[in-house]
Amino acid sequence: MKHNPSAFDHKAYLSKQSENIAKRIEMFGDKLYLEFGGKLYDDYHASRVLPGFQPDSKMKMLERLKDSCEVIVVINANHIEKNKVRGDLGLTYDMDALRQIDAFRSHGLLVSSVVLTHFAGQSAAEAYQTKLEKLGLKVYRHYPIEGYPANIPLIVSDQGYGRNEYVETSRRLVIVTAPGPGSGKMATCLSQLYHENKRNIKAGYAKFETFPVWNLPLKHPVNLAYEAATVDLDDVNMIDPFHLEAYGEKAVSYNRDSDAFPVLNAILTRIMGQSPYKSPTDMGVNMIGYCINDDEALCYSSRKEIVRRYWDTLCQVRKGNAEQDQVLKLEFLMEQAQVNASNRKVAVAANELAEKTEAPAAAIEMEDGTILTGKTSTLLGASSAMLLNALKYLAKIPHDVDLISPMVIEPIRHLKTTHLHSANPRLHTDEVLIALSICALTDYNAKKAMECLDKLKGCEVHTSVIISQTDVSTLKKLGVNLTSSPVYQTKALFHK
Repeated sequence: MKHNPSAFDHKAYLSKQSENIAKRIEMFGDKLYLEFGGKLYDDYHASRVLPGFQPDSKMKMLERLKDSCEVIVVINANHIEKNKVRGDLGLTYDMDALRQIDAFRSHGLLVSSVVLTHFAGQSAAEAYQTKLEKLGLKVYRHYPIEGYPANIPLIVSDQGYGRNEYVETSRRLVIVTAPGPGSGKMATCLSQLYHENKRNIKAGYAKFETFPVWNLPLKHPVNLAYEAATVDLDDVNMIDPFHLEAYGEKAVSYNRDSDAFPVLNAILTRIMGQSPYKSPTDMGVNMIGYCINDDEALCYSSRKEIVRRYWDTLCQVRKGNAEQDQVLKLEFLMEQAQVNASNRKVAVAANELAEKTEAPAAAIEMEDGTILTGKTSTLLGASSAMLLNALKYLAKIPHDVDLISPMVIEPIRHLKTTHLHSANPRLHTDEVLIALSICALTDYNAKKAMECLDKLKGCEVHTSVIISQTDVSTLKKLGVNLTSSPVYQTKALFHK
């Protein structure tokens, strides 16, 4: 089975998804609050398991609705106080909220306001509000409600949702998003419904969750890959029991949505007089399942993603950022998907070379299936050597040709060790690329190699050790799918 870059119909998705959201707006009349779960943009997980899906597909879909759409960004005041960090980006939630606002505006979307949920006078949240207001943003406070979410009479009252500040909106579609889970998106939507209802505005609520895909089988590899991606949240896919009871049809949901639905439904009933939904599946607007061209290719890509998640989690456990039970769950998911750790060919190749050379090694799988490696030398780190070997292969340059002149490498090494006091004289991947670009001014082979950089996107890469953040950042910018073995190169207690 080979990778099919058109397994998912991107154009059909943009059309079907925007049309379905427009229909949901009409269902309620005046306004729709649409809670966005997962990533609204930079959704690289979706692009890996759904070849053809673009990381910014959802943003492009919203561009079609931008004249009737605005965005509310929600952030939990406790997360600001605790400096909560996004593991994938290394950004604190408060900084990522600013990054999101910039991204929305760059796509022509109106960002109307920021909501601070769980606000209880946290000093860091107050300072953050002042900062946002100085930047010209409207900020609203939503407060903790005692007994939430079980105390429905209090929640749906002037002392509950009614105590929250009403967020002023001007468009029919209001996207409610957040830097991460636990931010209070759903509560913000419901609070707004309460206030809109008191103002006699016909407003509704819906939810956009990319995964799990409700109309794919429960154990479909795409849905298993979602469980692998959220292993730290302990999400579990399940058949939606409410949908099965109401319609006699199987639909895939997950534990948190199913657990929350009875309370959510009761709140909607109390606010609106009658809930418009009979199941968590009813609330969703996701059309991904209708845009698949090649199911076999999706299964292939998803199985590869599950194995990548396994290697990533092993490293997180080694770093102290994850627990061993997450590894056990991923091993169970791999068994269900009928794959194992050795299915990642680049991992096998890198680890075999590392064992042979007794030094860190790296491997890359090219689009045609060829596997190339890189080993540690006195001049280059393993990742840098692998990168140069891959570029030689793509540019059809003989392996024994030096792409970077020693006359260029030596001054860089001297700068690192003598003036910048680095203990590692070997060139990192970013330094190699800078050196290669300098050589490309006068060297034809280096120029040809530089022109092949874009062809690395989507290649599989594995390193036998946990590499520096500098190398991680560079390789990810090149668009490769990177994993590492859970081994540190040294026995030092502090690793950069």
